[in-house]
Amino acid sequence: MAADREADEEIRDLLPAAIGQDRRAVNRLIRLIHPKVVLFCRGKLSMNGYPTPDDVAQDVCIAVAKALPGYEDRGAPFMAFVYQVARNKITDAYRFQQRDVSDPTEELPEEESFQDSPEEVYLSQDSCNDLARKLDILSEKAREILLLRVVHGYSAEETAEIVGSKPTAVRVAQHRAVMKLKKHGIIQK
Repeated sequence: MAADREADEEIRDLLPAAIGQDRRAVNRLIRLIHPKVVLFCRGKLSMNGYPTPDDVAQDVCIAVAKALPGYEDRGAPFMAFVYQVARNKITDAYRFQQRDVSDPTEELPEEESFQDSPEEVYLSQDSCNDLARKLDILSEKAREILLLRVVHGYSAEETAEIVGSKPTAVRVAQHRAVMKLKKHGIIQK
């Protein structure tokens, strides 16, 4: 969590240069936000769908880099802006998933595939999907608050700014979410 705070401070320091399109500052800024965006997207999207959370996270980072020249600091943390871009890209991903873009064929390709077998892919994603399925009992906002507070280590005040709420409401939502997870045996009492 201290690492998150240090990253947030470095983001704050890099921001003016990144807005001015300093290439090194933009690259460093994207490297700092990428892990946070990946975790955020993984908390919102299924690992089995397309686009994957990692694909969406990449789109978010590209969109943030493109938006930097027009970014105006309005007092909220920069990550609030990044998470809003992420929410928009996640919404786009949900829309994309609603359309059936697959083109099934009856014939299998003849070339060998050197990718992981379906079983290997399933086993590697199973633990992430298991956690995501367990968290599905929570509302989207409650999942987001838990992700920001527990995984990213943001304070209630910072989380409130990011989700557009009040710190007291964030604390209450977090408490209710934890109690619901305890009630369903997902976390230990």
